[in-house]
Amino acid sequence: MIKEKLRFNIRDIPEYVPGRTVDEIKRRYNLDRVVKLASNENPYGTSERVYEVLKNFRDFHVYPKLNEDLIEKLSDYVGFEPERIVISAGSDGIIENAFKLFVDPGDEVVIPIPTFSYYHTVATVYGARVLNVKRCEDYRIDVDSIIGAVSEKTKIVMICSPNNPTGNSEVYEDVREIVESVDCLVFVDEAYAEFSSDVLIDLADYENVIVSRTFSKAFGLANMRIGYGVMDKDLVKEYKKVDLPFPVSSIAMLCALAVLEDLDFVRSCVDKIVEERERLYRELLKRGLKTYPSQANFLFFKSPIRSRYFVEEMAKRGVILRDCSNFIGCDDFSVRVSIGKRDENDFFLNALDDFLDDLKY
Repeated sequence: MIKEKLRFNIRDIPEYVPGRTVDEIKRRYNLDRVVKLASNENPYGTSERVYEVLKNFRDFHVYPKLNEDLIEKLSDYVGFEPERIVISAGSDGIIENAFKLFVDPGDEVVIPIPTFSYYHTVATVYGARVLNVKRCEDYRIDVDSIIGAVSEKTKIVMICSPNNPTGNSEVYEDVREIVESVDCLVFVDEAYAEFSSDVLIDLADYENVIVSRTFSKAFGLANMRIGYGVMDKDLVKEYKKVDLPFPVSSIAMLCALAVLEDLDFVRSCVDKIVEERERLYRELLKRGLKTYPSQANFLFFKSPIRSRYFVEEMAKRGVILRDCSNFIGCDDFSVRVSIGKRDENDFFLNALDDFLDDLKY
């Protein structure tokens, strides 16, 4: 059988299972309304300028080329020279190319846990030995433990800030201490940076740092699969050697440019999401749920019952949440809720109250 020819390290990787859809839950439980708060999407959509791009685009038959206007606009946005910026298929594309650049089978990768599960997947694909480093009680990274885990075999240290699924941002000085203490790449994933008051992108000034960001979250372009990375100019030359020939479509780049030219829309979305995040945080605490402060567009909390049962009970009531018990380093009571519009969050709270009332009996 052809499966017997698979690389040995691929066989044990769990298949990625996307979150359930609104239509799926409606059909399964015969519901009129379902609210999806599981995928950290922008509930306000994207800029109207994007729809104009989509309406007017005609070059579907032409291979894409790098949109220099987008690079210039990103340069203005992040404050780094255009030659230090690369475009990719979401943050995931930047992450995978970093592993292509640095990781040989048997090399080590240091990952603070819990965090974004794709890091473990891509490390396994490239045959790396993963060293999981437990976070502090409040889910901040343990700087000394990370530095202590790095050896001459270590090629990458992964840092997610704000961290998925826990929502906390890392302290700039903590990450800088790691960067200055290790002889390997430090990869900083800032997919949720727009929602945070603490950003790390200035660390891209170090030659051993790559910072990735995405248009999927605050910019509302998750379906376009476009992100970008900032790194040392010399590293960009090596990066382009391993990148796909046409990693991002022309239409995705035009849409990213359009929303970058409408930052008032993005800031408006962020302001509303942050306001709702703080309100929802207070409401969850009022209901006695252990909930962690967040600088992302989601909240991480502990369920009163095992999370897989809790998430299913909430789905029956029309709310799709993320069961985080399968994140390495999370316990069986870990749940993540994305921040929706106010009425969606109220719908979630009402469903939660209904569940908690049932739990008393």
